[in-house]
Amino acid sequence: MTYKQKIQGFEIKENPLILAIETSCDETAVAVVKNGREVLADEIISSASQHAKFGGVVPEIASRSHTTVILTATKNALKTAGVTLNDIDAIAVTEGAGLLGALLVGTSFAKALAYSLGVPLVPVNHIRGHMSASYIADKELKPPFISILASGGHTAIAVVKDYYNIEILGQTKDDAVGEAFDKVARVLGLPYPGGPNVERLAKDGKNNVKLPKMLKNYDGSPYDFSYSGLKTAVINYVHNETAKGVEINKADVACSFQCSAIDVLIEKALKAVKQTGIKTVAVSGGVGANGYLRENLKKQAGDKIKLVIPEKKYCTDNASMIGAEGYLQYKKGNFADLTLNARAVLPLEY
Repeated sequence: MTYKQKIQGFEIKENPLILAIETSCDETAVAVVKNGREVLADEIISSASQHAKFGGVVPEIASRSHTTVILTATKNALKTAGVTLNDIDAIAVTEGAGLLGALLVGTSFAKALAYSLGVPLVPVNHIRGHMSASYIADKELKPPFISILASGGHTAIAVVKDYYNIEILGQTKDDAVGEAFDKVARVLGLPYPGGPNVERLAKDGKNNVKLPKMLKNYDGSPYDFSYSGLKTAVINYVHNETAKGVEINKADVACSFQCSAIDVLIEKALKAVKQTGIKTVAVSGGVGANGYLRENLKKQAGDKIKLVIPEKKYCTDNASMIGAEGYLQYKKGNFADLTLNARAVLPLEY
């Protein structure tokens, strides 16, 4: 019997132990997750320091790093969890979206593991994984809830209607918020990764640089975003002031940009609460680790809105979130055969 034929006969267990693998960018992450919500181990080996000298992620370096450390990350995760490969009920892996070469390392490794162990191979959408990190943050969380998705690759306000159906109220029309943070960091001369360094610098600045409102006179969804113009406005301001011989206050620029980029996320999320009547808001994605976002969302939400904000380590790329989403796909019987391939682009609804 081939592995493809076995898929139809796999038993879906009540309390599965899932080994999850995430290699979409520059973190090699492996986690062991029980029942989709209990993290027994979460191992991350980052190659960020190798990319810093280039000012951003170099795909070839990321792929080579994944190849070098993925076995070590897996062994460490199993040891921390106190289990062996024979205890694993399924292998969940990020199939997309992300850097194609990096994803191929993870999917190839996952396919080999699943085949050798004779367990289901569960493909996971990286973006949906970010959203499922909320189930780790609040083990009692159930849909429906409003999700603020703020990552380096996507930005959206969505309604998680149930465990499998998501309604996108609005999303970015160009750059993602995390991407804008990285580009602004570069023009300010800050090292990679840009997001945390912009946040750090912004703490010493004031919101006194006038920046444009995004999507002015826009006739599309009121929940849509556009970070390209905001990013360009910051770049132009820095270049123009420098050309005039004016010394800019980088902390003020960072603070003003951060306020403009984050305030609109909070505003539209709370607008969604008012429109839908759903009183729970969950934060997901790498920018969800931003302190300004976390603090101001709490202030504006007040006592009438339940907030689910994962620990910072579960906002940035990690395998625990892949295990959480992998659990949902496992229970649905969404298994892949050995033809599973990495996909650089995946729609959010996939």
